[in-house]
Amino acid sequence: MGKRKKPWGGRFAGPTERKVEEYTASLPFDWRLYPYDIQGSIAYARALVKAGVLTEVEGGRITRGLEEIRKELDEGELDLDPAHEDIHMYIEHRLIEKVGELGGKLHTGRSRNEQVALDLRLYLRGEIGRIVHEIRDLQEALLEQAERHLDAVMPGYTHLQRAQPVLWSHHLMAYVEMLARDAVRFQDCLTRITVMPLGSGALAGTAYPIDRDALAQDLGFPEVSRNSIDAVSDRDFALEFLAGASIIMMHLSRLSEEIILWATAEFGFVDLPEAYATGSSLMPQKKNPDVAELARGKAGRVFGGLVALLTAMKGLPLSYNRDLQEDKEAVFDAVDTLRGTLQVLAPMVQGLRVDAERMRQATEEGFLNATDAADYLVSKGLPFRQAHEVIGTLVRYCLEQKKRLDQLSLKELLQYSPLFDEGFYSYIALDASLKRRGNVGGTAPERVREAILMARDELKKGKG
Repeated sequence: MGKRKKPWGGRFAGPTERKVEEYTASLPFDWRLYPYDIQGSIAYARALVKAGVLTEVEGGRITRGLEEIRKELDEGELDLDPAHEDIHMYIEHRLIEKVGELGGKLHTGRSRNEQVALDLRLYLRGEIGRIVHEIRDLQEALLEQAERHLDAVMPGYTHLQRAQPVLWSHHLMAYVEMLARDAVRFQDCLTRITVMPLGSGALAGTAYPIDRDALAQDLGFPEVSRNSIDAVSDRDFALEFLAGASIIMMHLSRLSEEIILWATAEFGFVDLPEAYATGSSLMPQKKNPDVAELARGKAGRVFGGLVALLTAMKGLPLSYNRDLQEDKEAVFDAVDTLRGTLQVLAPMVQGLRVDAERMRQATEEGFLNATDAADYLVSKGLPFRQAHEVIGTLVRYCLEQKKRLDQLSLKELLQYSPLFDEGFYSYIALDASLKRRGNVGGTAPERVREAILMARDELKKGKG
């Protein structure tokens, strides 16, 4: 097999060394581009017919041969011998086996440089649609939990220290917002992905009268590339996809980290569904958050793909260089990792069991109403900085006495400011604290309800 004559072999007197074939072959991973390579080739065959390069009969024979090859590949019939080099040459080889020398006409005026650029664009266009749908599924799971536990109160954190009371639903809605931005990022990326490069040749354009606009329309692309050199050497669209994948994996890692923390005995806020946890081979009592831990860990491999392709691109002169072969494994791995993570996180989030009582108990500890206590003094006319000082001193006193702010007597309070009265206790109550934060984007229950309804409406429109 290694002695097979290469389609480009006329320039060479001898065969390619087998180890070189193995080192340079991309077929072991770019085989997954076959539906898009065949789609592009069928469209290009039609363009060659319109250009007068092929007759209608020849175009029909080539198209039928390509469809037969697609069926073979759908059924798993693929020879991974590295002598084939890549999926493009494999398909061309099989086409010539099926229709004879006529198969060699398909490559008239076309280069693998533009062919692979098209295939990767077609692949990403399809995958982004699926990714956006899976992002919506995770948003739905978060919204369901937010609605189910709308009134559950938890500590809000800064520096991983208890800070102020918030609704758990409000906290979850922060991730709904992040994911909404991720979906928009991917959809916006499509405007750079859906640019049709065919007709660019190897780098200088084609000498044949290919109707590029009609070819783009045939492939469902809204525009054609405007510079043939750029078209064959551009991987900005792949970098943009990897950047978007890295950002959403960072978001998923943050969510996973919080689930890991919440599921610990130290927090005790949630209990993981058993189908999304594992046990220990030694310690019978363990229930480990392995799914969330892996989601957190897998973010790094997607980041690595982005950095790897940026590094490959940074020193490349125009136009095409074989270094660009390194784009596909990074993109394929990012797609697989991201989609796999989304597919397991959505049902895991949906199945979380929430301990609202434990959350509220944690919120009542740690002086989370200290800011409200300062605001109370501000409402009595004291400047905020002075109020901050008074409450800070009062908290220190509470720590010494092992009391909460709401457990202090009025007599004790008056030792620190004459502005305290009986209204202080109702002012710093958890429910009152939440209700006061009723500005747009705040954690007040009515605002969170509105945010959930708005998010549901946006999801409905996005899926419609």
